[in-house]
Amino acid sequence: MERNIYIKNTPLEQAIELFMRQLEKCSYFQITTETIDVLGSEDRILSSAATARRSSPHYIASAMDGIAVQAADTYGANEVNPVILNKNQYIEVDTGEYVPKSFDAVIMIEDVNYLGEQVELIKPAVPWQHIRSVGEDLVAMDMIAPSGTIIGPYELASFITAAISEVEVVKKPLVAIIPTGTELRDRGHEEMEPGEIVESNSRMLMAMCQKWGADVFRHDIVIDDKARLLEAVKQVKSKADMIVICSGSSAGREDYTSSIIQELGDLLIHGIATRPGKPAILGIIDNKPVIGVPGYPISAQLVFTLFARPVIYKKLGLNLPADSVIDCRVSRKIASSMGVDEFIYVNTARIKNDYISYPLSRGAGITTSLVKADGVMHIKRGTEGLEAGSRCTVVLSKPRDLIDRTLVCIGSHDISIDFLADIMQKQHNTRLVSTNVGSMGGIMSLMKGECHFSGVHLLDSETGDYNSSYIKKYLKHSPWILMNLLYREQGLIVKKGNPMNIKDIRDLTPHNVRYINRQKGAGTRVLFDYLLLKAGLSQDQINGYTREEYTHLAVAAAVKNDAADCGLGIYASAKALDLDFIPISEERYDLCILPDLIDKKYIEVLMEIITGKEFKKRVMDFGGYSFRNTGNIICQGSL
Repeated sequence: MERNIYIKNTPLEQAIELFMRQLEKCSYFQITTETIDVLGSEDRILSSAATARRSSPHYIASAMDGIAVQAADTYGANEVNPVILNKNQYIEVDTGEYVPKSFDAVIMIEDVNYLGEQVELIKPAVPWQHIRSVGEDLVAMDMIAPSGTIIGPYELASFITAAISEVEVVKKPLVAIIPTGTELRDRGHEEMEPGEIVESNSRMLMAMCQKWGADVFRHDIVIDDKARLLEAVKQVKSKADMIVICSGSSAGREDYTSSIIQELGDLLIHGIATRPGKPAILGIIDNKPVIGVPGYPISAQLVFTLFARPVIYKKLGLNLPADSVIDCRVSRKIASSMGVDEFIYVNTARIKNDYISYPLSRGAGITTSLVKADGVMHIKRGTEGLEAGSRCTVVLSKPRDLIDRTLVCIGSHDISIDFLADIMQKQHNTRLVSTNVGSMGGIMSLMKGECHFSGVHLLDSETGDYNSSYIKKYLKHSPWILMNLLYREQGLIVKKGNPMNIKDIRDLTPHNVRYINRQKGAGTRVLFDYLLLKAGLSQDQINGYTREEYTHLAVAAAVKNDAADCGLGIYASAKALDLDFIPISEERYDLCILPDLIDKKYIEVLMEIITGKEFKKRVMDFGGYSFRNTGNIICQGSL
């Protein structure tokens, strides 16, 4: 066996080929079997053909409700000359009942006219009509299903019918997952100390194993101690068919995975040319695969999918399922290093007659990208990236029909958009995907035809009006509708009790006051700049002016967790995190809709929801909102 190969940037296809080849040399993929009770066999894979032990039916049976007769006794019957049968010439039978050998036909009850204990027939029977012969469905020793069949509900019913009590199936590979890290905590509480991290990767990987057909068990969290991690690996290696070590795969001073694999077995790969997932580790211990996955959730998921999934499927004797792919237009430029295979998680939606993919955050620690993603885009090594509008292929992780009933809102953040999305899904089976890029970012997306509508709250400092002048300026070549969603309070979000004694914008100038801003193009950023100008202050006087967040809740979270002392945002986000709020102004928050890109029925759905009781109640429970103009058309443009 090849030993101790340490390559820091191994090409993906080379890493996969080497890993699978070495496992083949170990005879790892030799199928092992077990015999189990048929009643617990659903979703298992037959390792040998299932053969009927009993015919079905195993007796002559009636196929109808009616009477069993000798066909010869009915010959000549017609409407003019009906045949009368006495009681000893027939018996009543129901569907599935045994038909005695003295009878050779069944007449449906609808064709029988009772005359007391006699019956009158107006048409003859033919031999064996409406009678099921022995083995009509299955004959004993017939093969019901060949080896390799995945047992489903229909197979299960057939096995039971055929008197099969046990089946021989492929034994599920058993995967051992060892989470490592002194900072890790099981199912962390709402309040955690700085530096503590909830251990969730192992739970994610366990669910993935079960989805792919493997059994799995989890070792307790092991602190960053080489001796303890070594002992944990020794404990599980005799039980498991695959060992997965969560984190500890990088090159830090407390990353021991690679050295432990070298000590106990063969280190094949340390570092693959992918982004994310570069510090992946592949090895073999006792002729079993060992995978070291990075600590960041997106990296862990990707590495596990790339390497564990094909191993598990092959161990089960199955081919990898074909990917569901879709051809899309990418919404924005994506840069990529030529030396790596880059995997980017995306949302996807249908806009008119085309599909558009919207890249999600590329940070390896952004777990929510996995939740939100509809699929993954693979930019292969040797490509510098994609230009906005160019074609790309997305491997879907969610159903195509969900993509087709998705609305896209790109623009300013507001908590009410989340309520809108929830109600839309619940009441109308329509998904709403929202991306927070600020009001100007939303208008730019509208200009490029990349969304159905946008949330905007841009103050025109000259007129004091909101949104209209911007929409008229930038969307003069497209029909549009500007509809009011709500009015909301903007103000300064500060810690509970306002320890810095902040009362207005001027109180942000001391250097010890840490401010957290919104991104360029956000309506809140525009408002803040207007307030600074009005107060005669400059951006340089604000400590943290260039620190940016993309949502009101993110600003509030920064204040809540002492990453900042103050930020401008809406009252609802301050209330959500139990912070104090200093009102500054009320603003109009509108939806700008492109009627050419959104079906009329969805505009009606939007109107129905935002004027409905549930939406208004959920928004008002947060506070800081007014519905005095909700649903009204502010203005519209047409060509």
